[in-house]
Order: sequence, then C-alpha cells, then structure tokens
Amino acid sequence: MRQSQRARFHMMAKPASYNCNLKCDYCFYLEKEEMMKNSEQKDNRRVVGDATAIASKASENMSDAMLKRYVRDYIRSQTSDEIDFAWQGGEPTLAGLDFYRKTVKYQQQYADGKTITNSFQTNAVAINRQWAQFFADNNFLIGVSVDGAPEVHDKYRISVNGKPTFERVKHAISLLKEFNVQFNTLTVINDQNWDKGKETYQVLKALGSEHFQFIPIVEVEQHCQQSNRGHYSPTTDATLTHFSVPAHGYGQFMTEVFNEWVKQDVGRIFVRMFDSMLATWMGYPASVCVQAKECGQAMVIEANGDLYSCDHYVYPANRLGNITQTNIAKLATSKQQQRFGSAKSSKLTQRCQQCDFQALCFGGCPKHRITTIEGEKHKQNYLCQSYQQIFSHSAPAMHLMVQEIQRGGLAANVMPILANLQANK
Repeated sequence: MRQSQRARFHMMAKPASYNCNLKCDYCFYLEKEEMMKNSEQKDNRRVVGDATAIASKASENMSDAMLKRYVRDYIRSQTSDEIDFAWQGGEPTLAGLDFYRKTVKYQQQYADGKTITNSFQTNAVAINRQWAQFFADNNFLIGVSVDGAPEVHDKYRISVNGKPTFERVKHAISLLKEFNVQFNTLTVINDQNWDKGKETYQVLKALGSEHFQFIPIVEVEQHCQQSNRGHYSPTTDATLTHFSVPAHGYGQFMTEVFNEWVKQDVGRIFVRMFDSMLATWMGYPASVCVQAKECGQAMVIEANGDLYSCDHYVYPANRLGNITQTNIAKLATSKQQQRFGSAKSSKLTQRCQQCDFQALCFGGCPKHRITTIEGEKHKQNYLCQSYQQIFSHSAPAMHLMVQEIQRGGLAANVMPILANLQANK
C-alpha cells in the first residue's frame, strides 16, 4: 500500500498488558488474563526478526525488541508530521521507568523529523518525584483516573491489598502540578456516582483538572456472554453487573455536568464529550469514537505485539495479527478492520435511524448495543435514553455557541447570554 493511500489511525499500547496494581471491580481488562494465557498455550510461537529473537509472552511486559519494533514501525506507518504514542493498561507504570526512557530514545532515533508526543493513562498510585520529573522532561500528557469524591472513588478503585487510593491519587496530582506536567482526568460513571454529576465536577475542579473525560461503565455478567467463535456476544437476556451505570444514569450525570460547565466554565474547563458535540454541531467530524459515524481508528497493541480492533474488543475474533509478522499499516487498514469500523453505522436499529440525534452518536459504542427490541434486526444501545437526554438538554446552548463562533465570537460568550435568559424567565 502506498503511503498516500494509508488511512489515519491511532494505537493504544499496553506494555504491561492486563497487569495492574489495583483491583477495580469494574475493570473490563483484568478478565483478559485468562483469555491471553489460553491463547498463549495454543499459539506458543517464537518469531525471529532482524536477527533478534522476539518471544514476549502475553503475561509479561513488552520486551525491548518489541518496543523498538513498535516505535519504529508505528512512526513509519503514519503520514502525519505529528505522531502520538498512547500508553495504557492494565497499569502502564508497571512496565517501569526504564522502559519509557528507552521509548523516548527509540522515538528520537526513528523520528525522521516528525514531532513525537506521548500520552499516558494511569491510576497514578505509583507516581513519585522520579516519574513526575521524567514526564516533565519529556512532555508527557498524563491522564489520571479518578472517580470523584473519596467515598465514591474508594468504593471500587482499591489497591491489590484492599486499601483505598484517593489520597494517593491526590498526592500524585499535586506532584504533577509541582513539576508542571500537563494532565487531565478520566472518570468512570458507575452505580455509585451517576447521581452525583455536580459534586463530581466540583471535586475534579478542586483537584486542579481542566480537561475532563467521562466514561460510562456498561458490562454484562460473564455467564451472559456466549462463546461464539471468540466474538463478544451477550445473550438476549444478559444481566448487567452491579456496578454498571443505570440506563438513564449517564444522561443524568452528564446533564448535571453540562449545567455546571455552561454556567461558568466554557473556555476554561474542557469536557471531551462536549467538545466533540460542538464540533459535530459545527459540521465537523466527532472527535470521540463513541459519537463518530464509524469506529475502528483506535486500535490496541498488546505487550506481545498482537493488534486488536479496539480497546473494548480484545477478543480472539478481533485479533488482527502480530506486528512481527505483518506490517502495522497493513493490519490497521485490513478488510477485517474496515468491516469492524463500518459495522457501527451499518447495523443500526430502525428506531436509531429515525432518531433526531442520530448524527450526534450513530448508535453509540457498539459494545453497548445489548437491548433487544421486538421487530428489530439489530440491538439498541443500552444508553440510548441517556444520549437523548444529553443531546436534547444541551442543544439550545450548543446552537448559541455555533452562532457565536460563526459570528467570529467565542463559545464562552454564551454564558452571560444564558444567564440573562434564565433571569428573565
């Protein structure tokens, strides 16, 4: 495939695989341990390339040889002059600080004049002054997982020995601020905080975050997942885990967050979902895969070099191949991955196709399509009513923002306008 024909894509690397120093009840990735060990037993292969033996087990950290190959090949696969490496887990700090020192060295070696950036999603409990100094020296953007107030955060986000972690996360954030490391926060919306949108928003602000990402947790019980040739295939009457957000809960949470944001923080606080929504209202593509027409542009590379279609679809059927055997760009633009991405918009219910807000979410994340509707060929998104609530509630303010921007103004100008409208009611 010629360079000009390559589609743009992004990778999330998991150098420590599913390994983690926390044991969050709601973590969907810890379950991968059994799957990957079974896969390893079935496919105990040893690949030799560039005179270097690459035999990284799925349960171990990414080897030095695999890291070097990944950095080199990922840079060469991209047409953009700016390339971002995203490091996730499990918990990526478990790969060790020396691993990322080597990462930066290899990035410099293979940059070929391109600008290289790094983003790093972490539970933050291992961050000390050495980590903070490294992040500062190398301009890493750090995503910190925090679920709100201490009593909410510590419900699920506990260490492997059962101890709470909020204070450790708070300390890590203070270190990041001390060393002037850019950071944002990622908050999981679950059964404990869905009715605490305003409170959670204020907690995140108090911690010093200016960029928020909110992820709803929707997981079905293990016994409700059919074994269908390695596919994710929940049963028709699948039971949700106790920690899953209620179907309407995500909408209530985000509506509360929107009310706080639009009242006083537009242009100062950036909420990823709202930024993506505004882009869509302006006629641009959504910046969040959940809201995009097609998905599949954010793949996962495991510690052993296996490439998967999506972070939420690390299942045998969604394994695209291994980068030691097939070029990254070829895997990322394969027909298998194209089918995965286009399925999002091609497998919508009639109800979804007729929805006034279809263009704002295109049915949401396919993994959340678990609701059976009589007469429909495909399943509906479990969070449909939440999305409708968010989109309908925010629409008037979004329209005002669009008008302001089109007039050459700023989105933040809507705050006094909305305040006047509210006062005159």
